[in-house]
Amino acid sequence: MPIPYSPFTFDLPPYALQPKPSAFPQFFPTNSYLHSMLKKSTIQLLRFHFSFFLMPVYWFALSQIVYKSWPRAILVFVILHLLVYPASNGYNSYMDRDEGSIGGLKKPLQPTKELFYTTVVMDIIAIFLGLLISVYFAVGLLSFILASRAYSYRGIRLKKYPILGYLTVIFFQGAISFLLVYHGSSVPAPFHLPKDIILAMVASSLLIGGFYPLTQIYQHEEDLKDGVKTISYLLGIKGTFIYVAIVYTIAMMVLGLYFFVSFEIKEFLLLATIMLPVVVFFLGWATSVWKDKAKADFLHTMRMNLIASICSNIGFIAVMLLNDLQK
Repeated sequence: MPIPYSPFTFDLPPYALQPKPSAFPQFFPTNSYLHSMLKKSTIQLLRFHFSFFLMPVYWFALSQIVYKSWPRAILVFVILHLLVYPASNGYNSYMDRDEGSIGGLKKPLQPTKELFYTTVVMDIIAIFLGLLISVYFAVGLLSFILASRAYSYRGIRLKKYPILGYLTVIFFQGAISFLLVYHGSSVPAPFHLPKDIILAMVASSLLIGGFYPLTQIYQHEEDLKDGVKTISYLLGIKGTFIYVAIVYTIAMMVLGLYFFVSFEIKEFLLLATIMLPVVVFFLGWATSVWKDKAKADFLHTMRMNLIASICSNIGFIAVMLLNDLQK
């Protein structure tokens, strides 16, 4: 038998337990509505977590700014790591329609038209937010986005040209990304770059170039099916490891030169020490691949990327904190 509602008890009336309809459902959607706005495949293929692998360039650039604006630095972070990079990932997945493992995803879902529209919206938002920083920053963003699209778009498809595609990636994800962060986070935003900063931009591209071929090492067959010959395919599995070791060594030498001319010797020594686990894992992995090429697989590649990203992020954050403490 139901218990009648009494105004003298602390029980709520039955109608009070019923959810009230929102007066503005279109403006204030519920969590379930937000979740249903995008398909699972769209969210997955944007690969927000993959932005972590590109984050060291952000911290490197930020560590070299003497007078930085943290509100602008945060805005730059949001634009690059939550909008531009994920949109680039999503567009690439929309064009590739990979069935095998890709960077950061072992079993990617198939893209839909929604993914394409989502990347376009994200890019537009990024450019408009970029205008809040400066016109130059917005133009830099646009150049990055266009290069990313040219890399993946079937009508141009820079990625099918191993050397040109490789140079496009390391130039924009390295030097241009550094420039965007440096310009966008500085107070005031510089329009003329010191010569030593140009050296830092070169080092950023070399750091990307020293690891990017490793992300392709397990995808040779999948890429060939799609008509793509990557720099890693040209080098071969063992050749990729040798090439990466050479480029990474050159990158550290350029970094050392940059820190030397910037009078940041102890900062470089700190960074190099923090990066030691990367060298140890790389040499161990290379040794196992020399014995068994099957070890050049998705799992080991992701471990390499994760260790390198963690150490690089920690290293450049440590350099930034050390520089800020010495002001």
